[in-house]
Amino acid sequence: EEDKGQYDDATEIFWASGACFFIRKEAYRTLGGFDEDFFAHQEEIDLCWRAFNHNYRTRYCHSSVIYHVGGATLSSNNPRKTFLNFRNSLWMMVKNLPAGKLFPILFVRLFLDGVAGMRFIMLGRFPHFFAILKAHFYFYLKLFYFLNKREPKQYKNYYKSNSIVWDYFTKGGKVFDKNFNNSL
Repeated sequence: EEDKGQYDDATEIFWASGACFFIRKEAYRTLGGFDEDFFAHQEEIDLCWRAFNHNYRTRYCHSSVIYHVGGATLSSNNPRKTFLNFRNSLWMMVKNLPAGKLFPILFVRLFLDGVAGMRFIMLGRFPHFFAILKAHFYFYLKLFYFLNKREPKQYKNYYKSNSIVWDYFTKGGKVFDKNFNNSL
């Protein structure tokens, strides 16, 4: 997406990329730091979500300039990255979604993972299909473990957007501010 000044305002955001965020030492310690079970991929989203549930706020600083080598840990062509992204996002939802939304959203998410798996098959990317299956195996294997990691407080209004995937693939929403509504 071309930068046409649409990011020139400091604003509250739900999470920040681990490549470009600062966190107060006190908050990091209160939250228990990154969840080591994640290893890599989405651990910063989990941390920011837990921070949100503890009434900390994450802000975007428009005057910052960040240079990030995307895919330095694992390239998007690596099935291990697919595995970690699918597994960790499921674990993150179990830990952080509000109780009343947990199972309905997980049900839809698991269905969409099946759709993603079928897409990988149609594209001939079989290792990525098997990575999703492996992610689901590990998800089910540790489901109760992650249910026990839930904290007592999860906010009903925990997000700022509709489904980014839905907007991107079905509505052509390829511009950030078109996919997000700023009301919490």
